[in-house]
This record gives sequence, C-alpha cells and structure tokens, in this order.
Amino acid sequence: MMRGAYSEVKLATPEVQAIADQVKPQLEKKENTTYKVFEALQYRTQVVHGLNYLIKVCISETEDQCVHLIVYVALPQEPSLTAYQLDKTKTDPLDPF
Repeated sequence: MMRGAYSEVKLATPEVQAIADQVKPQLEKKENTTYKVFEALQYRTQVVHGLNYLIKVCISETEDQCVHLIVYVALPQEPSLTAYQLDKTKTDPLDPF
C-alpha cells in the first residue's frame, strides 16, 4: 500500500475490533452516551507515521445505525480517536473524511 493512500475496504478482524473497543470510551465521553453495541464491521488503513484506521462500527442491535471512526495507532502508544462521523448506516460507503 502506498503511503498516504487508504487501502481497499476489508471485513473487520478481531484486531480491528480490539482497536475499536479501545477507543470506545473516548467516543462515549465526547458524545456523553454509552454504546451497548459496538461491533466493527469494515475497515480501511492508511500508512502515516503509524497507521490510521477508518472503521465502520455498528452501534445498534435493532436499527441500521453505525458510526465511522478514524483511529490513529502508533506503537507504543494507545490508539487515539482522531475523528468520527455519526448517523451512518451499514450501507454507507467507508470513505475518508
């Protein structure tokens, strides 16, 4: 993958779910809410001085509600939520923002 370009969309892996789980408290604090469902569905990566993950996360069991997250990961630091978009659905494209 070329530096700066996002990868193709891939199905979420257990590693991506773990990254989403690590930034979940950051999102909950920013939005002043608690998400009972937080299931990573898809992701893309971007090579920078570390990795940016663009992750589509389902946040509802009964509705088609998702959030898109941009998470920066640079070892040995913990993942950091750098941006997010609410009011997404499972069919919305996972495009950089």
